[in-house]
Amino acid sequence: MTPSSKEPDLATPLLEVENLRVAFSGKEVVHGIDFSIAPGEKLALVGESGSGKSITALSLLRLVHNARISGAARLASGEPGQAPINLLQAPERELLGIRGRDIAMIFQEPMTALNPVYTVGDQIAEVLQLKQGVSAREAWEGAVEALAATGIPEPARRAATYPHQLSGGQRQRAMIAMALACRPRLLLADEPTTALDVTLRQQILDLLSDLQRQNGMSVLLITHDLNLVRRFADRVAVMENGHLVEQGTVAGVFGQPQHAYTRRLIDSRPRRDVPPATEGQAPVMRASALRVSYPVPLPGFRGWFRRGAFVAVHGAEFSIPPGGTLGIVGESGSGKSTMALAALGLVPHEGKLEVVGQHWGNDVQGDRAIRKLVQVVFQDPFSSLSPRMTVEEIVGEGLLVHEPALDIDQRRARVFATLEEVGLSEGQFPGLLGRYPHEFSGGQRQRLAIARALIVQPKVLVLDEPTSALDVTIQQQVLRLLQRLQKERGLSYLLITHDVDVIRAMAHEVLVMKDGKVVESGSVEQVLNHPREAYTRTLVAAAA
Repeated sequence: MTPSSKEPDLATPLLEVENLRVAFSGKEVVHGIDFSIAPGEKLALVGESGSGKSITALSLLRLVHNARISGAARLASGEPGQAPINLLQAPERELLGIRGRDIAMIFQEPMTALNPVYTVGDQIAEVLQLKQGVSAREAWEGAVEALAATGIPEPARRAATYPHQLSGGQRQRAMIAMALACRPRLLLADEPTTALDVTLRQQILDLLSDLQRQNGMSVLLITHDLNLVRRFADRVAVMENGHLVEQGTVAGVFGQPQHAYTRRLIDSRPRRDVPPATEGQAPVMRASALRVSYPVPLPGFRGWFRRGAFVAVHGAEFSIPPGGTLGIVGESGSGKSTMALAALGLVPHEGKLEVVGQHWGNDVQGDRAIRKLVQVVFQDPFSSLSPRMTVEEIVGEGLLVHEPALDIDQRRARVFATLEEVGLSEGQFPGLLGRYPHEFSGGQRQRLAIARALIVQPKVLVLDEPTSALDVTIQQQVLRLLQRLQKERGLSYLLITHDVDVIRAMAHEVLVMKDGKVVESGSVEQVLNHPREAYTRTLVAAAA
């Protein structure tokens, strides 16, 4: 997808923002920024978490609570000859009419933005009834039409479903349908594809572009995904710590960035720096004819007497040598995470799965020695670390189970040494061991999670989307840490991800999974540079 060839008319902006400032309890977080959006233009607002992107967008509709907002945000009137409306000073009653009708918003996580107790059709119909005053029947028909416009199959049936009954991509399409139901003039899209797989990202991106062209709508895209910006936007504005440091056309800013922060963002693509895997030695993990299934009820009266089975992994085979990385890539539902659970000995499986020559026996006591050898780092470090435990308790917990003979001083010394190894020290963080996870940034919390896994000296780390919740520069730091640890410790990694760039940077071998089956495997160069299967080519193309 390429930016639209028709240049927007920048002389007559749809929205003009001047000297926008946002402060909480006297502390300013957005510092006097200026930008404009022309009719039909796609502007991307980029930067890392905490840069002020989302606060800026929410402030335009005065949706930020307990904030002091100043400056001007002038929206061109929809009526000829009428003066622009300053959104920051308009009465709340007037803003109620503008929200959803003239300016709509798509949020990052549709599962939390959609109401779980109402069907998606009811939620879209409610917008139409409130904003356009149509009857309940007309609103329902409009909701079905809005869903159909987003490409959801069987829109009438999907309208009657609840959010939890839809896939991630379908929920995002429902959110888009709700936002665009009243054909707004400006769409604020806050990280609309971050939680989606690469192919779904491309589908949502194509959908937004098509709907934008059809409706002549302007879009303010908030994101830290630079690949998405390249494909979608006409212009880009870069934010750092609440300041707008650079803006211009996508080609100009990406081709010749003027600000050091912009250059750092552009240079943050994962880089490959891994040693060759050890050859001629027995693999640290090996699977043969690996099959994982879950019981499911059968339809009709047959379900009274027996249960069926849903096969999540069909006969997978792989091996990981010492110091090697096996990357598993695929869309949601492909079986990646189930493969990770099997590798961790957390789900029953059929076939053979060995760790350093020992077979997982699905026995709590018997598998304890193997469990020490295989540790895991999860996708979201905030939810994987207990908020009630200190750093010392989190990192040292594994030693209580696997090395109970250590006394308190020995255990604390190991905790300190492991934290130093992942780049966290008492000098940086006074009182480090007594701190809690919420006192650290996302990247620092992921370092804590890595330290927790390393302290028991494993042979294999299962990395389940270890960087997808992080900004691009933090992602690069964590990948460099993992690369360094692999060199120093000879660790093997089972890397689960949908990010092809991360696979390129980290993996030696790759498995491509679809619908629980391995559809292609081989070296990273062979699979990603010369894919045989159409599905693999689609994944690689979507990440380019």
